[in-house]
Amino acid sequence: MGTPATDSGNKLAWLLEDLEIPGVRFAVLLSEDGLRIAHSAGVAKDDAERFAAAASGLRSLGKALGEFCGGSGNSVRQNMTEYDEGMILITAAGEGALLGVSTTTDIDVGLIAHRMNELAGRVGRELGAEPRRRVDLR
Repeated sequence: MGTPATDSGNKLAWLLEDLEIPGVRFAVLLSEDGLRIAHSAGVAKDDAERFAAAASGLRSLGKALGEFCGGSGNSVRQNMTEYDEGMILITAAGEGALLGVSTTTDIDVGLIAHRMNELAGRVGRELGAEPRRRVDLR
């Protein structure tokens, strides 16, 4: 059984509620370097952390393959990996953040990808912050 998404280390779990649709097992918001930021109620915290690390690695592999789809500056938009019992989808979600979803086999991929892209835009705004600038106090 998963850790409740409302635990104190999971304050941004509410962002993932839009992905609670048929066929979605769980969603994880993660940093590009593989740290869990938030997870939905369908996955335990420890499993969400393992998923985040693996999703980050998969994203890195996607970046390495980008040059074979048109050039060295080719950016990854979304990773989709299909398994016997479901899919893993990963998309960018703001500066330095990713959104990963685990599904069953009985899904509407277009609907899930659409919801992920909408959510990614909102997450980017929620997590976005102006870069810090050094203030000269002379």
